[in-house]
Amino acid sequence: MSPLPLPVRVAVGLLVTAVEQARKFPEQITELPVTAASRAVQTAMRVQQRVTELAIKGDQVCALFRPVEDTPSWARFDEDDAPAAKPAEAKREVTPPEDTFATASELHPPPALPEYDELSLAQLRAKLRVLSLSQLAELLEYEHVHQDRAAFVTMLSNRIDTIRAQ
Repeated sequence: MSPLPLPVRVAVGLLVTAVEQARKFPEQITELPVTAASRAVQTAMRVQQRVTELAIKGDQVCALFRPVEDTPSWARFDEDDAPAAKPAEAKREVTPPEDTFATASELHPPPALPEYDELSLAQLRAKLRVLSLSQLAELLEYEHVHQDRAAFVTMLSNRIDTIRAQ
């Protein structure tokens, strides 16, 4: 028997496949809504991923043209909320003594926080609640004389004001 030509064999194969699919159709029709919903969700997630990727790339490019804020205006902590000052009380600020002749290399951190020089601003913030008013004053004085970092001075001053207002 001679083999049938290729187009005839392909046509018979298509016909058999169509019959098989027609037999499976009643079973598949119940799964069709779930499959369609699944594919729609999958497509939506891919679109969201693409949009997010594009937004990240845009943020990276825009960041090159605008400086990053050191302390964003939206970043607020409970300790930053200074209590309302009483009208009779003037705001007092601890200043370093004028007769201090020590250089920065001769200074040692106050005993309340011997690791003070290695602390980040966030780490210092976490430790402030357990310090007394006198310990905070020592830290503020040390900061003024040693590094005089504005963020540290502000945080220490605000904590001192909060304790005094209580």
